[in-house]
Amino acid sequence: MKNRFLVLIFFFLAVTACIAQCPKKDRVINGDEQTSAYFPMLRNRRIALFSNRTGMVKNKHILDILTENHFKVTCILSPEHGFRGNADAGETVGNSVDEATGVPIRSLYNSGDSTSLGEYLQGHADILVVDIQDVGLRFYTYYISMCKLMNVCAGLKIPVLILDRANPNGFYVDGPVLDMKYRSGVGVLPIPVVYGMTLGELAQMINGEGWLKDKRICPLKVITCKNYTHQTKYRLSVAPSPNLPDMKSVYLYPSMCYFEGTVVSLGRGTDLPFQVYGHPAMKGCTFSFTPRSKIGAKNPPLLNQKCYGVDLSHKSDSEICKKGLDLSYVIDAYHRLGIGDRFFTPFFEKLIGVGYVRKMIESGKTAGEIRACWKSDVEKFKKQRAKYLLYDDK
Repeated sequence: MKNRFLVLIFFFLAVTACIAQCPKKDRVINGDEQTSAYFPMLRNRRIALFSNRTGMVKNKHILDILTENHFKVTCILSPEHGFRGNADAGETVGNSVDEATGVPIRSLYNSGDSTSLGEYLQGHADILVVDIQDVGLRFYTYYISMCKLMNVCAGLKIPVLILDRANPNGFYVDGPVLDMKYRSGVGVLPIPVVYGMTLGELAQMINGEGWLKDKRICPLKVITCKNYTHQTKYRLSVAPSPNLPDMKSVYLYPSMCYFEGTVVSLGRGTDLPFQVYGHPAMKGCTFSFTPRSKIGAKNPPLLNQKCYGVDLSHKSDSEICKKGLDLSYVIDAYHRLGIGDRFFTPFFEKLIGVGYVRKMIESGKTAGEIRACWKSDVEKFKKQRAKYLLYDDK
């Protein structure tokens, strides 16, 4: 009996020791948290900072971290939605000054500024720091602003330092590769809709594939994330833009954004943007919503009109993620409205990036049949991007 008791004691102690030594699941540490890795690169340099409200280092903004440590931040470059992140999609945002620090803000969406971006950077920066939360989709414009800045910095030989962030949609690749005849402000690179890369990885690919003007190379350094792989389901702590308020919107975004290229509302001006869709004339629906003017959606489509449609907010995140880019919602709305080609606007092709999807929907093809048409695009792109990946893809 005594021996059995001793065996149990030793077993208990061994298990306890094992539990103590086995670390809990490590959280993702984004590049901006690793100050010891990049602070030495910033000493005695004029810093241009490309960021917005998502540039948080735990509970502090990257701008405050830099200024508190006596770095010389000479300007902030703000993307779509502005530095504080409350402007509408595509809205022109004027230049301003950050009230807390006095650092001037140059808006990349200010059509009234006659000073070229190159002239501005040449007078303000020895290095460009990028700290912004992307969501990994071709029509989400933060990477487009980064690409524009890389192009300018390549010409001026200004180094770019990317404080990399995990991609919440980085666990898969889906959608057609952009046909460059549809190149626009919502798509500038020959990549799939869901490209499965962080901004740091994409920046390396931009350099490596010669996608900058005249195939020039931007001086580039990436501070990589820790404890992140392409199978990590990374959940955002800060909404990346006004109409992506939570993870359900982020996960549905690859499937819902095409409604921007139709006459149907996708919920801008409601509490469920990118989680509902509808139209005043939609048939066979009991669910309804009414878009209202609000911050980030001052004049949403179908403003103040009661829309009948479908609510997707009850779907589980796992169900949404499993389906990936799902055109069944657009196809459903197309058939419910029954107005033929008037359902679409020219913006639809810019979002989906190819000309065949609209034609296939109109001819009655299913979401699965359409998806099969871009399968080879996805496989080819995966091979093309492989050498630029900084994180395990398995």
